[in-house]
Amino acid sequence: MSKTELNAVRLGLIWRRLDGIVDQVAETFLRAAFSVVVRDNYDMAFSVFDAQGRQLTQSKRSIPSFMGTLPRTLDAVLEKFPVSQLNPGDVIISNNAWIGTGHLNDISMVHPIFRGNDLVAFAASTAHTVDIGGAPSPNAKDCFEEGLCIPICKIVVGGEDNPVVMDFLNENLRQPAETLGDIRAQFAAYRDCNAKLMSLMDEEGLDDLIPVADEIIARSEQSMRVAITDLPDGHYSDGFDIDGVDIPLRVECTVIIDGDQLTVDFAGTSPQVPWPINSVLNYTQAYARYAVKCLVDPDAPNNAGSLAPVHITAPKGSLFNATPPAPVWGRHLSGHYVPAAIFGAMAPIMRDRIVAESGSPLWNVYFAGRHDDDRGNFVKMFFMNGGHGGRANGDGPGCLSFPSNVSNQPIEAFEHQVPMLVREKSFIPDSGGAGKYRGGNAQRLAFEARGDNSITMTIRHERIHYPPRGLLGGLPGRAGVDMVNGEVIPAKSRTELSSGDRVVFEMPGGGGLFPPSERDAEAIRLDIESGLTTAKASQASYEYE
Repeated sequence: MSKTELNAVRLGLIWRRLDGIVDQVAETFLRAAFSVVVRDNYDMAFSVFDAQGRQLTQSKRSIPSFMGTLPRTLDAVLEKFPVSQLNPGDVIISNNAWIGTGHLNDISMVHPIFRGNDLVAFAASTAHTVDIGGAPSPNAKDCFEEGLCIPICKIVVGGEDNPVVMDFLNENLRQPAETLGDIRAQFAAYRDCNAKLMSLMDEEGLDDLIPVADEIIARSEQSMRVAITDLPDGHYSDGFDIDGVDIPLRVECTVIIDGDQLTVDFAGTSPQVPWPINSVLNYTQAYARYAVKCLVDPDAPNNAGSLAPVHITAPKGSLFNATPPAPVWGRHLSGHYVPAAIFGAMAPIMRDRIVAESGSPLWNVYFAGRHDDDRGNFVKMFFMNGGHGGRANGDGPGCLSFPSNVSNQPIEAFEHQVPMLVREKSFIPDSGGAGKYRGGNAQRLAFEARGDNSITMTIRHERIHYPPRGLLGGLPGRAGVDMVNGEVIPAKSRTELSSGDRVVFEMPGGGGLFPPSERDAEAIRLDIESGLTTAKASQASYEYE
C-alpha cells in the first residue's frame, strides 16, 4: 500500500480499529486471568509493536511503567532471538529486572505475529505475579534473594508449550496454578490479537503495518516536538528528601528544555542502597516519560514517536539507575517519586497543568501463610491508595493511585482468599493538604487476622517521615502510619500475625495546590459538611469561620 492511499480519514479509521483491538484483547486477558491482582487490580499491560519493533498502541487499563518498559523488553528479546529465529506460535518470556519492569514479580512476554511467512507485528504483555519464589523481603541485600529470575527463553515454541520452562515455573512457585493460569490467559490474548489483526489487515487490504505505523508515529512525534517548543527554553530543577530505610535519601531532578528536545537528568540523586528500594534505569525512564507525556502532550496517541524527543538520564549506580545485583523488589518506593520530581521542576512554567504530590509511592501489603483447611498455601497482595494531589482545575480525588494505575479489589474477594477480615475502610478527615485546590483525602484500612495458623505480613511503605508536598503555595498532605494492635511498626518490615491481631494502615494524603487563601469559601463549607475536613482544621488552614 502506498502512502497516497493512506488519506487522513482512512488512517483515522485504521488507527481507531488498532486501538480498539488492543483494548479488546486486553479484556480477553483480564477475563481469562486467574489472579485478583490481574483480574481486579489491572496490574498488567498489553501492547502492539510493528515489525520494526516500534511501539504502536497499548491497552488503556494498564500500568504506565509496563508500557514504558515493554520497548526495552522487546529490544532484549530480539537481541537474543533475531527475527530469523522466530516462528509463528512462538512466545518468549522473561522477568529479568534490568530488561523488564524493574523487579522479578512482573513477567513480560513477547509474541511475534506472522501473516503467512512474513512477520508483521509483535504483541507484548506484562503481568504482575504475587509470588515468584524465593523470599523477597524488606531486608533483602541483593536481587538473588528476591525470587526466580527467568532468562529470555521460549515458553511456547511453534504453538506448543515448552515443558522444561513450564516445569521449572511449576516447581518454584508457591501457587503455580494461579501464575501459570495468568500466563495462559496471555496466550489466549495473543491468539485473539492474531485473529483480530489479520481480520483488520484483510478488510483494509494491508500487506503490512509499516505505512500505518510510519504515519501514526510521525504525527505523535511532531505533536510532542511542537508541545516542547511551546515551552520556554531553560533548566528547571527540583529536589527533596524521601524516607529511605535506615537513613533519608535524596532525589534531584533537572529538566532541560532546548528547542524541540526535552531532557530529564537525575544527577545528584542518592547512590543505590543495600535495601530493595532501588530503581533500574528502565523503570526510571518509563515513569519519567509517562510524567512528561501527561504534562506536556497528553492528547496525542502514545507510541514510539512520543518518546523520540524526550531523553532520560541518571548516574550509573544511583538510586534511579541501580546496577546488578542490587535488590529491587520494592523499586516503586523510589521510582514513583520520578513524576513528583518532574512536576516539581516544571511547576513554575506549567501552572495550568501541574498536579501536587500524591500519596505515592503506592502502598501495598503482602499476606502469606497456610489455610486452616485443605486449600494449602496462600500469598496475596492488597493494594491501598493514598490521596491524589490537588490539580490545576480542581481538588485531588481521594484514595486514587498515581503514578501507578492499579484499581481496588472487592473486599469480599480478598476475605475469601485470605483468613482476614477488613474491619474498616474510611476516609481520614483533614488528611489532604490545604490549598486553593485541596489534596485528596487518604484512607484508613483496618484488618483483623483470623484462623489458627499465623500469617506473615510484609509491608513496604513510604511518606512516613516526608509527607506529600503541596506545590505553588499549597500545603503538604498528612504523613502515613502503620500499626499493629495500636503500636506503630516500621514502614518496611515483616510481622507475624496471630488470630485476633489487628492491623491499621493510615495512608498519606495528597498535597494541596496554590495558596489556601485562594480557596472558595463555599468549597470549604462543603468540605466540612461532607466530613472530609473538620471545622477546627479549616479554621487553622483557611482562617474560615
